[in-house]
Amino acid sequence: MGKNVAQKLIESHLVEGRMIAGEEIGLKIDQTLTQDATGTLVMLEFEAIGIPRVRTELSAQYVDHNLLQEDFKNADDHLFLRSACKKFGLWYSRPGNGVSHPVHMERFGVPGKTLLGSDSHTCAAGSLGMLAIGAGGMEVAMAMAGEPFSLKMPNIWGVKLVGKLPDWVSAKDVILEMLRRHDVDGGLGKIIEYYGPGLASLTAMDRHVIANMGAELGATTTVFPADNEVMAFLKSQGREEVFQEILADEDAEYDGYEEINLSELEPLIALPSSPGNVVPVREVAGREIYQSYIGSSANPGLRDFAIAAMIVEGKQIHGSVSFDVNPTSRQILENLMTMGILGKLIHAGARLHQAGCGGCIGMGQAPATGRISLRTVPRNFPGRSGTREDQVYLCSPETAAASALTGVITDPRTLGIDYPRFMAPETMLLNTDMLLPPAQEGELYDLEKGPNIKPLPELEPLPDTLEGPMLLKVGDDISTDEIMPAGAKVLPFRSNIPAISRFVFSQIDETYYERAMGYQQQGSFVVGGANYGQGSSREHAALAPRYLGIRAVIAKGFARIHLQNLSNFGILPLTFANPDDWNKIAQGDKLSIPDVRNAIRKGNKVQVINLTRNETYETKHLMTPYQVEMVLAGSLINVVKQKKN
Repeated sequence: MGKNVAQKLIESHLVEGRMIAGEEIGLKIDQTLTQDATGTLVMLEFEAIGIPRVRTELSAQYVDHNLLQEDFKNADDHLFLRSACKKFGLWYSRPGNGVSHPVHMERFGVPGKTLLGSDSHTCAAGSLGMLAIGAGGMEVAMAMAGEPFSLKMPNIWGVKLVGKLPDWVSAKDVILEMLRRHDVDGGLGKIIEYYGPGLASLTAMDRHVIANMGAELGATTTVFPADNEVMAFLKSQGREEVFQEILADEDAEYDGYEEINLSELEPLIALPSSPGNVVPVREVAGREIYQSYIGSSANPGLRDFAIAAMIVEGKQIHGSVSFDVNPTSRQILENLMTMGILGKLIHAGARLHQAGCGGCIGMGQAPATGRISLRTVPRNFPGRSGTREDQVYLCSPETAAASALTGVITDPRTLGIDYPRFMAPETMLLNTDMLLPPAQEGELYDLEKGPNIKPLPELEPLPDTLEGPMLLKVGDDISTDEIMPAGAKVLPFRSNIPAISRFVFSQIDETYYERAMGYQQQGSFVVGGANYGQGSSREHAALAPRYLGIRAVIAKGFARIHLQNLSNFGILPLTFANPDDWNKIAQGDKLSIPDVRNAIRKGNKVQVINLTRNETYETKHLMTPYQVEMVLAGSLINVVKQKKN
């Protein structure tokens, strides 16, 4: 039997386990990616491991999230990251060079390689035929140290593309169609592999759009073949020598099948406040908008800006709309300038922002309270934009540009103009000057630690009995943005766990921090619904709650990366055996798990006693043996230290 692309990539990097769905495997990691909202913690963790230099083929650190320098904190942390790159042997992408995912694709992406990143959208590199996976920072630090990446072997879901996209429909509508069909948890435990004749009309950057938002499906990653379109992209970047063809065998099979006829798609839009809340644009057309936003890692290509520019060329944006243009890399920005595209956007009324993540993670460009913001970003979780009562809709550049002109949500097919045609040039104006190479081996550098960088907190091993109050109960699909908010107010404290912990669950319950601090030493519980911890890979959403005393989260189900992050920091993740038991627990109930260490050592069944209501709930854990070891030790760092001693 032949192999699909995902199987070929896994098999060529498999160092532990067997390629049987559900079994734990270990993968050799060739490259790592970190960004500044997560990278400071990764560098502190790598320092704690005690290895002098990265052991990967290539590791890169990007400064793309925390670009607003309102005081010393972000600026100091940029200096820390630059010094860490020199000391530990990483590439450093300077502030303003752009979003990590498209820049990595432009400069470092190589078909056939593995990439592990401390950002959930690392999966975007699957567009080049890479096995690219988002993970918690600890996994990335361990990969930088040369350790394999462990995960349960996913099922491989084959999505056959047929037909060709009609006018006014683009790659964003393809992934929105997948989200319309399967919602935000449809990809859990799966690798999504796209194949079929429809691929011929999708460029590598189109595929980036689709692969990037595979994270919103909850998928482990997304994979595309490395074919002629990938070769064309690498040639445009002056890197065609790294190309190797990687195609699925003709008799390849998949664990599941799906088919999308591209010819039948229409413009789609995700309504607030979930990427899975997708409807046709025509169903919500006419709603007044406040903002239209072009850019982000989910629509980062030259084409995405050019199409918008051609739609608004010679016209003026509606007087009530803020038309925000967020270039995704300095290289893209320079090409927009030299090709005359940027001038068309600016003349039409665009507000130009620096190359980086910007408004996607609430770092500026926040919309007005309760007013509709159309965005080409990957996520619209509540409050992620920086406005607590936001109304963020996710759409294509075509829909965003058309709506910016009219002032209301507009199906771009109704504009009454010909669909713009844009062909990217075969060669691009390249910019590599903002990437600083690693120091030569043997050169010595000190870490520059500003006053906002604090040591990692000491984390105690799991006690024999857990007992404490259930401080918060939440519903389904709670995101890491709701557990640990992003934005200009919070993210500057990413290297200061005591300070950032003040914002834990603040969007849900402003009293949580004070209540949790009262039980910090004793310990406490949180109860969650299905898909708890979806979204961003930020491990602060596990480490900060652990600092406040959370020792167990009991939920109906967990998102993959967050489950790993909880284990990494010694928080016991338990799943209700009977989901209806979620209804029986109330905030303030005192819970107890006696003999918990033996329970998780011996098997996966754990009894939780509600002392307040005199009830017992059956739960189970889905941890691997190594994750159990982390929870018992109190953290992965403790496991590593024990082994070194």
